[in-house]
Amino acid sequence: MVETIADRIIVPLDVPTKAQAIALLDQLPQVTFWKVGLELFVSAGPDILTELKNRQKKIFLDLKFHDIPNTVAGACRAAARYGVDLLTIHATCGKEALKAAQSAAVEGAAESGNAVPNLLAITVLTSLNARALAFDLKIPLELPEYALHLALLAQESGLAGAVCSPQEVKQLRYTCRDRFLLVCPGVRPSGSEAGDQRRTLTPCAAMNAGANYLVIGRPITAAADPALAFHQICEELIVKPA
Repeated sequence: MVETIADRIIVPLDVPTKAQAIALLDQLPQVTFWKVGLELFVSAGPDILTELKNRQKKIFLDLKFHDIPNTVAGACRAAARYGVDLLTIHATCGKEALKAAQSAAVEGAAESGNAVPNLLAITVLTSLNARALAFDLKIPLELPEYALHLALLAQESGLAGAVCSPQEVKQLRYTCRDRFLLVCPGVRPSGSEAGDQRRTLTPCAAMNAGANYLVIGRPITAAADPALAFHQICEELIVKPA
């Protein structure tokens, strides 16, 4: 099935309860791809994933696993049984853990009869900037270089793709090539507040730079008319295709 522009926009269910999540789903039936993060998954558990599957939605399970190889492997094996489409793990777990996680995701999908989820490595969180990387985390590399290093580590480990800020996506696309998925959070339409995002671009700029999927939350979900906000972003991207 050919993806439309709307299919490439992932909207986060960044709400604390299942009831609030369902209200948002009802408000935005035209959204085909939803992200479930830590807050909602800890609150609602896998029931919210069942709800999304029953509505025939695609699921980005963004739990950002980060642990020793055996633990992340077990988590990815279990997550793959839910039939999610995208799943995240921190690249800083290291190559051994990334390989174990990928193998376990394949096993979990096979055990449950689901398609293998696309395992994505988190590179550098979009809430961090170059100063935080250097002074808080003591990483000696420049931020774009460090993000590229982590994306290549994920690719070498057999992962399907990476999560990166829009500001790094052009370099990652050029180096990692077309088959490597790149998902960009922190995307902000012109005129939107950046909030806690430090490295942003507009949807058009991110798509043109090579992003496969954009995660756009508050500019849609916190808008006075979320359905209109989603429609306007889609229209902007159709007028200026990636």
